[in-house]
Amino acid sequence: MSTYLVTGAAGFIGYHLTRRLLDRGVHVVGFDNLNDYYSVSLKQDRLAQLLSHDHFTMVEADLADQSAVDGVFAKHDFDRVVHLAAQAGVRYSLENPRAYAQSNLVGFVNILEACRHAQTPHLTYASSSSVYGGGTQMPFATDARVDHPYSLYAATKKSNELMAHSYSHLYGLPTTGLRFFTVYGPWGRPDMALFLFTKAILEGRPIDVFNGGKMRRDFTYIDDIVEGVDRTSQQIAKPDPNFDPGNPNPATSAAPYQLYNIGNNEPVELGHFIEVIEDALGIKAQKNLLPMQPGDVPATYADINALESAVGFRPATSIEVGVKKFVDWYRDYYAI
Repeated sequence: MSTYLVTGAAGFIGYHLTRRLLDRGVHVVGFDNLNDYYSVSLKQDRLAQLLSHDHFTMVEADLADQSAVDGVFAKHDFDRVVHLAAQAGVRYSLENPRAYAQSNLVGFVNILEACRHAQTPHLTYASSSSVYGGGTQMPFATDARVDHPYSLYAATKKSNELMAHSYSHLYGLPTTGLRFFTVYGPWGRPDMALFLFTKAILEGRPIDVFNGGKMRRDFTYIDDIVEGVDRTSQQIAKPDPNFDPGNPNPATSAAPYQLYNIGNNEPVELGHFIEVIEDALGIKAQKNLLPMQPGDVPATYADINALESAVGFRPATSIEVGVKKFVDWYRDYYAI
């Protein structure tokens, strides 16, 4: 039986990935600090479902605690490490920058060091579409330069990619970074637009719509994200035999290092996304139109050709299908 470490196992993506791995017979060690950035009870309810599996082990600790991370690696021999834990959120990073340094930088160094000393066969980690900043060349491709982040959150994710490359280069640690594009679906985060809009509409409150609803996002359903994570984690990163240091591709390397986008490859205007939520709920939204917020970007759009070429998969769940599944889950979970 394979053994995986999944950090952030009580989080949105971590929970869904862990369920998928457990269903196919993988032993999963989950690592999460269950912090209160959003509802701890939601994280505990996700965790309760995972704990019902015989092959799931939970470690409640903080990634910034080196001894806790090292202790997990001392106790288990991991075939794969999937690092999804992070301090998330663009706007929150404007108010609490040190939380991002601790979780996303110090925590990631601890994971890299532990993987290096344990000679972990492959580390897969979450990056973000936010690294593209205000880039205007669409769709966003992993071979493009991303040197102008719009938020500290984005800067920490770009830093993770650079840190991973240094370990791939220095120690031969195979690493694969995954740039996620606006993930949504059942058990999603309460700070994300779909959750916020659904809650407010059902409660008869107006929703805050930034940039007049003109922002475009590459909304990606959770099952598609998890499929991509699972497939890429199984495919160990290798050196690119065609890597040219005179004209370097940022997504590959002479070291065992790789970057992929995971997005729906079909950006949707926020205004239309709201219409789909209204249809799923059968209720019209009251809208509070607001300007663009600091740290936000006008559009995201994923080029997923490299992902499809590497693992034979491209996300394809429509927002009509995905939003309805979320709304059905929301009504059931909150007994509405």
